Amino acid sequence: MMERALKTFHAALAAALFMGISQPASAQSSRPNIVFILADDLGFTDTAPYGSEINTPTISALAAKGLRFSNYHTAGSCAPSRAMLLTGVDSHRAGVPNIPEMLPPEQTQYSHYRGVLGRNVVTIATLLQDQGYHTYIAGKWHLGMTPDLLPSARGFERSFIMADSGADNWEQKPYLPIYEQANWFADGKRTTLPDDFYSSRFLINKTIEFIDSNAGDGAPFLAYVPFQAVHLPVQAPQEFIDRYMETYDGGWDQLRRQRYLKAVELGLVPKNSAMVDMQTTADWDNLSPEQKKYQAKRMAVYAAMVEAMDFHMGRLIAYLKDIGEYENTIFVFTSDNGAEPSGPADPNTALTRFTLARQDYKNDYETLGLKGSFNSIGPSFASAAASPLSYYKFYSGEGGMRVPLIIAGEVLPSQSAMTSAFAFATDIAPTILELAGAEKPLPRFGALRYGGREVEAMTGRSLVPLINGEQDRIYELDEPIGYELGGNSALFQGDYKIVLNRGPVGDGQWYLYNIVDDPGETRDLSKSEPKRFQEMLNAYVRYTKENGVLPVPKGFNAQQQVALNGLREQAGPAILIGILLLLFVSPFVLYARARRIQ
Repeated sequence: MMERALKTFHAALAAALFMGISQPASAQSSRPNIVFILADDLGFTDTAPYGSEINTPTISALAAKGLRFSNYHTAGSCAPSRAMLLTGVDSHRAGVPNIPEMLPPEQTQYSHYRGVLGRNVVTIATLLQDQGYHTYIAGKWHLGMTPDLLPSARGFERSFIMADSGADNWEQKPYLPIYEQANWFADGKRTTLPDDFYSSRFLINKTIEFIDSNAGDGAPFLAYVPFQAVHLPVQAPQEFIDRYMETYDGGWDQLRRQRYLKAVELGLVPKNSAMVDMQTTADWDNLSPEQKKYQAKRMAVYAAMVEAMDFHMGRLIAYLKDIGEYENTIFVFTSDNGAEPSGPADPNTALTRFTLARQDYKNDYETLGLKGSFNSIGPSFASAAASPLSYYKFYSGEGGMRVPLIIAGEVLPSQSAMTSAFAFATDIAPTILELAGAEKPLPRFGALRYGGREVEAMTGRSLVPLINGEQDRIYELDEPIGYELGGNSALFQGDYKIVLNRGPVGDGQWYLYNIVDDPGETRDLSKSEPKRFQEMLNAYVRYTKENGVLPVPKGFNAQQQVALNGLREQAGPAILIGILLLLFVSPFVLYARARRIQ
């Protein structure tokens, strides 16, 4: 009883100190609702407002009602991004420097390298809930699954979440053998999925259910919708797949070029910018007609999954209009990282089929993307999804970190506008708080405390001055923003970026680029601007010291580490996990070897 009373007192005290305890219903109803939509593994040019051929009318409508960001960056992998998005704190300080599945044991002995959201950070859900907001989440969580780490303990009033890195979109089963089961939770308790489950449809249904349960009570809401789309396995309803069956017959090189030209036309990248040819992109012309047909359908299913997500987003917006809440709702739409390159380069080998069968999956052409099918797009189409940028998910190249961001709403002054100002994942939390009229926790008596515990200060900046047209950038030209994930590193300063990408695709060397003039990272400036290069390297070293960044062990390979960690936790499927490792890592290793031979 005493513990419960103290918890209630701390929550009340926090609300009184930082945000005020009570507000009349009329004041509450004037505050905007926030709908925060997070796609999973969506590439920079995977939506129509960013140059895609994929039909995304809902996202296009949001772009017409708000501000598009052409220079927004996130982490190269999901959990670190999600930690920063929800807290405004650097992922290393928040306890999520990498996804837990990829952390080597040499690092997990440190308290801030567990891959789960630390108790030293406070989420926007907690802050908004304490100010009278209803707070809901339906979708992928991936920040911990013990009772104290689930959304129900981190500020969310209602929740229906998947706790793993991914899962099947048609039924409740794990997508990789490193998981014994697909871990779904409803309001903090394990739950099961309905028989008619499809992820994008179901998550919107749940979001509508949550909002409807309190509709009309005068309180605003935060609805966080982290979709599974378009994470592995790439799956979609047949009616959406049919629309793209001939769209990708020209292959990945044609698509990458096509999207580059559209991005130039839309002003997302400069007219004189260039793009590199990724060494992990296979030669389309060397494929047989049957191989081309199969590869084209892999991308067709991916496009269908994007459009299905957009369609169900449209259902949510239609519902908000029906209940009279649309005009008082602000939407934030983005992706957790760039396009996913993993997956077998040739899905039709006997080894691939054997491994998938052990997981109760098939990858037959006729049923690709449907229930029981495992699909991915691989590194070649992933480069097209990130066009015209270099690299993709996991890496620190622009293709892994630069993703769409749209902030929209009838109440916002920016309508159908675009900004090239640099922005980072930690900026989303303070932006949402300011849009909601809430304050960040402020230091008192020399320490920053909230809810009875000491917490990390938000390092991100509110993007509201950009939305209001008051400023053209929120970071000073000499202000550094550091980043590291699995040994892949970057530091942004003004229009410049230093970047290091490890193998097997990267070479482990530092480069300097002007990512405003050269977003494709094609012209290394480290030799022509040695002073700037060295100053930024020094700033990166300071960043690592200030944020407790640990070096990766010698020979560390992120994908291999997933398999090794799976072996440690599950001795039974050891052979299966070993085969999985070959299937998903070998494309990168083979391409890297081919590059060295050349």
